[in-house]
Amino acid sequence: MRVRSALKDRDRGQVTIEFLGMTPTIIVTLVALWQVVLVGYTFILAGNAADEAVRAATAAEPGARQAACEAAGLKHLSDAWRGSAEVTCGGSGYVTSDITLEVPILFPGTLSVPFPVRGHAGAVEEAD
Repeated sequence: MRVRSALKDRDRGQVTIEFLGMTPTIIVTLVALWQVVLVGYTFILAGNAADEAVRAATAAEPGARQAACEAAGLKHLSDAWRGSAEVTCGGSGYVTSDITLEVPILFPGTLSVPFPVRGHAGAVEEAD
């Protein structure tokens, strides 16, 4: 009986030590997953902004097209993404819109990943 008791006491605290050893791996995994979520969300924002911009550009007069396109493209972006956003529209007959956004690192409004995310949309110009 004493041998069993001595072996049992030898493993005391093992789970705590293993958990502490795995904690950095768990944290790094969660940070990596969060960054992937931010990249995906930025792609969604860029695509939606491009769609909104081209929709507004097709309904606007040719002289006011760029201003309408830019305003609509930036309308639904939060300040964290709007600060670095680039909106361009062009074409006649078939209007296109391109949006370029930067992906934030960990928190919106902070440093950005060095590669931009681009959204592109096109639509046929509306007839009067």
